[in-house]
Amino acid sequence: MQGEDARYLKRKVKGGNIDVHPSEKALIVQYEVEATILGEMGDPMLGERKECQKIIRLKSLNANTDITSLARKVVEECKLIHPSKLNEVEQLLYYLQNRRDSLSGKEKKEKSSKPKDPPPFEGMEIDEVANINDMDEYIELLYEDIPDKVRGSALILQLARNPDNLEELLLNETALGALARVLREDWKQSVELATNIIYIFFCFSSFSQFHGLITHYKIGALCMNIIDHELKRHELWQEELSKKKKAVDEDPENQTLRKDYEKTFKKYQGLVVKQEQLLRVALYLLLNLAEDTRTELKMRNKNIVHMLVKALDRDNFELLILVVSFLKKLSIFMENKNDMVEMDIVEKLVKMIPCEHEDLLNITLRLLLNLSFDTGLRNKMVQVGLLPKLTALLGNENYKQIAMCVLYHISMDDRFKSMFAYTDCIPQLMKMLFECSDERIDLELISFCINLAANKRNVQLICEGNGLKMLMKRALKFKDPLLMKMIRNISQHDGPTKNLFIDYVGDLAAQISNDEEEEFVIECLGTLANLTIPDLDWELVLKEYKLVPYLKDKLKPGAAEDDLVLEVVIMIGTVSMDDSCAALLAKSGIIPALIELLNAQQEDDEFVCQIIYVFYQMVFHQATRDVIIKETQAPAYLIDLMHDKNNEIRKVCDNTLDIIAEYDEEWAKKIQSEKFRWHNSQWLEMVESRQLDESEQYLYGDDRIEPYIHEGDILERPDLFYNSDGLIASEGAISPDFFNDYHLQNGDVVGQHSFPGRSFPAKNKAPHFGLSEIKRQYSLKKRIPICVDSVRWLI
Repeated sequence: MQGEDARYLKRKVKGGNIDVHPSEKALIVQYEVEATILGEMGDPMLGERKECQKIIRLKSLNANTDITSLARKVVEECKLIHPSKLNEVEQLLYYLQNRRDSLSGKEKKEKSSKPKDPPPFEGMEIDEVANINDMDEYIELLYEDIPDKVRGSALILQLARNPDNLEELLLNETALGALARVLREDWKQSVELATNIIYIFFCFSSFSQFHGLITHYKIGALCMNIIDHELKRHELWQEELSKKKKAVDEDPENQTLRKDYEKTFKKYQGLVVKQEQLLRVALYLLLNLAEDTRTELKMRNKNIVHMLVKALDRDNFELLILVVSFLKKLSIFMENKNDMVEMDIVEKLVKMIPCEHEDLLNITLRLLLNLSFDTGLRNKMVQVGLLPKLTALLGNENYKQIAMCVLYHISMDDRFKSMFAYTDCIPQLMKMLFECSDERIDLELISFCINLAANKRNVQLICEGNGLKMLMKRALKFKDPLLMKMIRNISQHDGPTKNLFIDYVGDLAAQISNDEEEEFVIECLGTLANLTIPDLDWELVLKEYKLVPYLKDKLKPGAAEDDLVLEVVIMIGTVSMDDSCAALLAKSGIIPALIELLNAQQEDDEFVCQIIYVFYQMVFHQATRDVIIKETQAPAYLIDLMHDKNNEIRKVCDNTLDIIAEYDEEWAKKIQSEKFRWHNSQWLEMVESRQLDESEQYLYGDDRIEPYIHEGDILERPDLFYNSDGLIASEGAISPDFFNDYHLQNGDVVGQHSFPGRSFPAKNKAPHFGLSEIKRQYSLKKRIPICVDSVRWLI
């Protein structure tokens, strides 16, 4: 057919089916276009039919929309829909209106865990409907001017948004190569063009099997460069805008400046909208590629964290959701977290809490949870005022769990525990505890409460009204060890709150048996052990609930887990404050059991310290003091531990030995002798180890000097010391009391001794205090005179 034979073109549009969009609030109208070329006589010469679709987006549709009016408006404005289909349109709109509300909680959670796909934008919207068979035409457009490139990329993007077309597009290497080339060469010339092409590759990035394609064309690295460039451009725009704003503020009467500023501001807003569309698509593509940790590391090396934190200054919710999601993913690695610290990320996140946008608030809280594992960042969160903001979110069911986890991490620091008392956090937590219908309280909730109960001011708020009564009632009913641990923390604080426990001593003592769960018994024992209340009749409690046999039985090595045995020892120390209880325990044979346990647990500082504390309590009372001193080897063990490396153990030992020395003269001498040995260990070592050769023996004259190291103890040589008149007579005796003036507190220089380990004497055998067992680790601080025919001084 020759061109001049064709005279007329006839176009006919036929309406088709109407359906709802699968993911957006929109209607899809199917229609058919029939084009016919007519000859001079009006007869058809050539005809073609093409199926098309039109998407009608309903941005204003919400729960309060008048569906009838909206349906009428849609039919009136869209000529493709016949008026007879008004009822059908109305039904579809009803479905769209209710579809979002019908999502289950699980679907909502899944939806909010991943950012939405980027919406259609200017440049992508095009009246023409793309056809996969016309790909060659679209590729030709990529070699034309910028407007044609934008049109061609938009048509290819229409195809790429349908996942069914991706495999066919993948096989078209010409198209993909042309798109990658245009993006590399022309991305600075048109934001719409760059956005379209990146969006096409984003569609591929949604499927892991296509990531190799994107890597092949180096789209990820190009996106990083584009994002960096756009962020710098935005800073320049803001600088220019702030300068013009400043000029207007300085001369408010100048209308020319004001109009110029308003014009610039309007232009700025338009540029920002387009730029944010580009940033969103590019960042989403990178987020998909970051599934591979090696790729993520490359992004980190190109400063992706700094770019993302800069982007937090934007106001676009959808962009912020994407940025925060990316940061959350990166924050699980320490190097990325450290980069975020450098960029002061917490100060940027605080403005998003609270936030009207549900998804943004949710993802921001999750990012804060990841960051809250860092002590410094927890400190920063408190400084910027996040504590009351997070506390306020506890009342919202959607954010309660995640906010509680962040607050739990903050409560781990003792510095911040007291700050919770100045918020409404504790009343809310108590309400949650009492309203919990399950036997076991949520782990996050009870852990948070346990931490808060370690602060005295918080405990006062917890115990207000019937707080303690309700906690005890629930703990005893469900035998909950974690709730009892919270109660145990409450019981450790002196003051009015401790006296509240008098009413529950019987209930707690009744739980101490082999029938109960061990973890629960440990917490009950620990709570009772904290009740150092003078007016409490412990003897009555021990007898009524038959606790003495139970306590003695658990002291046997291997009879129970160490945690339970330790609580038993602490409990014995508490009840031993009562003289009648101390006597009762001593008669039952608990002291030898404690000594045996001390031998078994000699490397555990906590056990050693608590057992010694029991001895300390018992030597206070006349009835048990004699048992400790005369019937056991406890003082010998105390002497052996007198110079332990643990400061607390040394302190308790010194106090206990001081009391023993005051009441028993024989032990007083042994104690004083041992202190002398330790304090003068260097001198004693020198004297003990000195072996004189023959030349040394006659150094001071012709008379042979008797050796000073004999079979006996060197301290039994009284002729080595002075008395007030000179040398002490050889037949005289001396006590180490003579050297009291040379000693500091208790004859010991505190803090200068340390033992690498402990070794105790054999059972039922008094320890030997020979010089070979003394650790010699520091030099003398006093000058001690000794006599070897003439006076020498040891320094």
